[in-house]
Amino acid sequence: MRTLRPRGRLIRTLTATAALTLLAGALAACGSDSGASATIGAGSSAGTVTVGSLSNGAAKETTLKVTEVKSISADLPKAVADKGELVIGVGALPAGFAPLAYIGSDQKTLTGAEPDLGRLVAAVLGLKPQLKNSTWENLFVGIDSGKVDVAFSNVTDTEERKRKYEFASYREDNLAFEVLKDSTWNFADDYRNLAGRTVAVGSGTNQEKIQLEWRKKLRAEGKELTVKYFPDNNSTYLALGGGKIDAYFGPNPGIAYHITQVATAPNPTRNAGKFSGAGASLQGLIAATAKKDSGLAKPVAAAINHLIENGQYAKWLAAWNLSNEAVGTSEVDPPGLPLDNS
Repeated sequence: MRTLRPRGRLIRTLTATAALTLLAGALAACGSDSGASATIGAGSSAGTVTVGSLSNGAAKETTLKVTEVKSISADLPKAVADKGELVIGVGALPAGFAPLAYIGSDQKTLTGAEPDLGRLVAAVLGLKPQLKNSTWENLFVGIDSGKVDVAFSNVTDTEERKRKYEFASYREDNLAFEVLKDSTWNFADDYRNLAGRTVAVGSGTNQEKIQLEWRKKLRAEGKELTVKYFPDNNSTYLALGGGKIDAYFGPNPGIAYHITQVATAPNPTRNAGKFSGAGASLQGLIAATAKKDSGLAKPVAAAINHLIENGQYAKWLAAWNLSNEAVGTSEVDPPGLPLDNS
């Protein structure tokens, strides 16, 4: 098994840099309060949840019918059921990480795929969602202290984290290749298709490590893969648009976001294939995260599976252009990155 960098922190660094200038003012409104509560979400009402609100074009606003499922909410821990609300932690301070969690176009509401799923799960559980936005580090402090019930914040399931937390998986943890829309190249789940290509990656990242391993394999086969580095995402995308590179290899959500932002630009892009952030031998998973033995992972997983079975889950992912990270089922504490590389 490969030695991998921590995926939760890594993706924040990379997807945040992909955010375009139009978000700058909104993201600044996040402030610095590590436990700041956020507006629940525009357009939601009893029996419905609106996803993709105030997204600055990153999502298609979609209203979903979601009501409490008594057989699922009956399994809630008594303390959570009695207070009637689900405190949802999101570690998006200070800058946010589009499209997963960031301040929306009204410059006050926390939007993104992660808080939207948290609100959908709360609806199935018959609880009022309360979003708490914090820094990444304080997200876990909130869970540890009991101030946060469950985090929906792009947390990767790892065996190391299972020592303190319990998980309910809800998204694949993927990397992806971004190419110009008129490119005919596709990764097609085979590193050999990279022969003769020039690909950009971020220095010191998990995706760099994977690319260098593929380059080593190709060289052993008498073929070449050129790996390029640029100081920031703007430089990377200028190189892609100018034909200096064939593809950019980075976190799938950030690429999904960028594709929506340049859809009508002179050089639109597309996704040319994905690859597990955990490497070839394990599909990485993103999971709702609660304190170990809290009793929340089971009902949260059941709520996610209800959303999967009834189609709301697929519509949530589609709204945020993340359908290629869908899981077939939510699992409680599925196999995570092993201790030697988590």
